[in-house]
This record gives sequence, structure tokens and C-alpha cells, in this order.
Amino acid sequence: MSVHRRFFARNIILCFSCMIIITACNDLSGSNQSESELANSQEIPIGGNTWQEGESTGKSNISKEGVTQWENSNTTFKTFFRVNDIGSLKLWMKAKVIDGESTIEANISGETKNVVISNSAFDDVYIGEWNLQDTGYVAVELKGVSKTGDIYADIESLKIAGEAVNEDTKYVKNDEGNFFYWGRRGPSVHLGYQVPEEINAKWYYNEITVPEGEDVVGSYYMANGFSGGYFGIQANSDTERRVLFSVWSPYDTDNPAEIPDDHKIKLLKKGEGVSTGEFGNEGSGGQSFLRYNWKTGNTYKFLLKGEPVENDFTNYTTWFFAPEEGEWRLIASFSRPKTNTWLKGFHSFLENFNPDQGVYERKVNFPNQWVADTDENWIEIDQAKFTADNTARVEYRLDYAGGEENGQFYLRNCGFFDDYTAIGGLFKRPKANQKPAIDFNELP
Repeated sequence: MSVHRRFFARNIILCFSCMIIITACNDLSGSNQSESELANSQEIPIGGNTWQEGESTGKSNISKEGVTQWENSNTTFKTFFRVNDIGSLKLWMKAKVIDGESTIEANISGETKNVVISNSAFDDVYIGEWNLQDTGYVAVELKGVSKTGDIYADIESLKIAGEAVNEDTKYVKNDEGNFFYWGRRGPSVHLGYQVPEEINAKWYYNEITVPEGEDVVGSYYMANGFSGGYFGIQANSDTERRVLFSVWSPYDTDNPAEIPDDHKIKLLKKGEGVSTGEFGNEGSGGQSFLRYNWKTGNTYKFLLKGEPVENDFTNYTTWFFAPEEGEWRLIASFSRPKTNTWLKGFHSFLENFNPDQGVYERKVNFPNQWVADTDENWIEIDQAKFTADNTARVEYRLDYAGGEENGQFYLRNCGFFDDYTAIGGLFKRPKANQKPAIDFNELP
């Protein structure tokens, strides 16, 4: 072999060796990069951020531990988180199968990727990478494709990394309460009505309109909130709706059985068909409700009377007006001890009280608010401050809004919509000058 041929062959071997070394280095670099991204990923607990859809075996497959006993191919799961940046999103699933192997489909914005799971102990299984084109809420939908064992998978959490993920990525991070109770309920939102403090307010009037399609089960559309209680309407189930009026005891407890006798709320009277009793868990006190099939699109009227009486009591009485009935109906009258005040703390709120319903959006309008003083002079309310509960303030969930539109105040929450209202904003609606036409002497 000539010198030139030996030199050429030697260079080919060296170059080939370099290619092997470079390729190996590239593979190692990619592996290290993937491990590094997983190590720095954010972990989204299934229990606080996931909802079940489709058919099931009659019970939820979601618990505090995550997805368990997933057997039905028609059952899907949606996990929500919010990003404030665009770009790559890499997704892992901390999961296991009991036996055999399963194929799971992950869908984000219509783009699907399949992953095969065969590990019998929990491990982080890489699903794939998406490119997010917009900020806001992201929904990861998991669907069972095939399985050789009894279940598709048990899933503890999802892990995310990439350009779209940073310290401002939002989701329910901690288990506050039993089974992520507050995070799954979603943010509650409020309107604090601005009423001059010098007014001795004896009467408080408000209106509610629930738009069509916004009557989600688990909703409390509260019209007349005050420093001692609240009064509004609820969607309790597919077949039951209520008008609810409650007054808190001045004794601070979540257990009504602990309230001393001299701090108990006393029932003075109640309307026809109204049920009364005690409530707990979020403070305690006296409660009344009327089962009433209120309708979306109709505007309902709420009237509260509050006046201090002898022996350091204040009496609170409520009436409800349904346009389909055309007359005021007494709900209840309670007497609150250790209290001597005219009405204060005027507000409305919208909340979801069913954690399984926190995935659905709801909205309510408040067209017309007034207070009347002890001489029965009406003053229209045209300003309200928007606030929200701790779930919103710690930014676990940002699907909340409120303010003024079309001459009315409104509140909106849950459903993982993208636009949200800054907490603390002051809103003003144009005065409609539609003073309540109420003869106080004719009230039942």
C-alpha cells in the first residue's frame, strides 16, 4: 500500500471514530438535558387540578392521591394549568399500571401523542413535546387507548417543563383542606358596594339575573350580603333550587353545637314553605331556605330589613320577589344577639360550593342596587369594589372576573377562562334611577 493510500485510510478511520465519539456525546447531552429538565420541572397534582368527564362506573376515579382504578375507555380526564409564556411544553406523567401495559393518549389543543406505560411502580413517563402558540390556560386531556390489564393507569401527577413553563405558571399546588377542597371549588368573587357610612341603612334592595346557560349546579348567586349574613339563590342539583337566607352567630365557631345559648340566632318568623335550622363549616348560625324553581333570564328581587332592637339584639328580615308570581314573599326573620347596628357591609358574591363543579364557568348580573335609611329615603348604589377569596389571591386559580357591563354589575368564575379582573378594582355603573316601588306596610 502506498504512503498516500495508508494516510487516506488512516484518516477515514480517525474521522469515523470521531463521528462515533461525537454521536455518543450528542446522545449523552440529550439524555442529560432531558434528565435536567425533568429535575427542574413543575409537578401538577392530579387531585387539585383534574376533572373527570364521560362515562364512569358510578363513582369518581379522582381522589386526593390522583387518578385511581381507571377502567372505562369512555372516561377521560382534563388537567388544567395556566402559562404566561409561549414556546415548548414538555410533558411527563407520574403513573403506573398494576399489570400488563397500557397506551394513553394525551391531547393538548387538538394535538395528540400516545405513550405506552408498563411500569408497575410509580415512575415519570415522558409523553412528548408541544409548541404553545398562546398564553392562558392549558388543558391536558388523557384518554385510554388500549390496555392488557384491568386498568389503564394510576396517575399521581403531571410534570411540565420547557420554554412556556416558569415561576409564574399557575395551578393548585397544595392540598388546602380535605381533597384540595378550596382549589377544586374554584375562586369565589365579590362586589363590595360603596355606601356612605353616615347613612343609617334600614333597608337593602338588590336584583339578580342569571343568564341562560349560567345556572351551573353548585352555584350560589348571593344578592344581599351584609356584615351579619347573606341572602340569595342557589342551584343545588339538577332538580332542586333554593332561595337561601342565613345569619351568622356572633360566636366564632364552625360547629353550631358549640354556640352558647346567649349567642344563638333566634328565629322570629318564617314564610310559607320555608325550612329553617342551623348551619356550620363556614361560621355558624341560623339558616332558612325556600325550595323555589327560579329561572334563567328572569330578574329576581331581594329585600333585607335590619334594625337594632332592645337588649342588644338586631333583627334581620328578608323578602323575595319572583316576576312569575308578581308579589313579595317572606323568607324569614332572625334576631342576632350581641349586636346593635343598622345595616352595614353591603356586598354580593358568586361562589361554587361543589368541588366537582369547579370545572364549569358561571356568571350572574346585578342590575339594580339601593339602600333606604330610617326615614325610608332611597339612595341608589352605583359603585362596587371587586374582590376575591384566598384561592384567587394566592393565584392558584385565575379564572375569575367581575365589574360593570351594559349598565349592570356582574360576577364570573370557574371554567378556566383566560381573561381575569385585577383584584381591588373599583367599578361604577350608570345610575338607572329605577327606585324600588315597595309599600313597606304591605309586606307579608
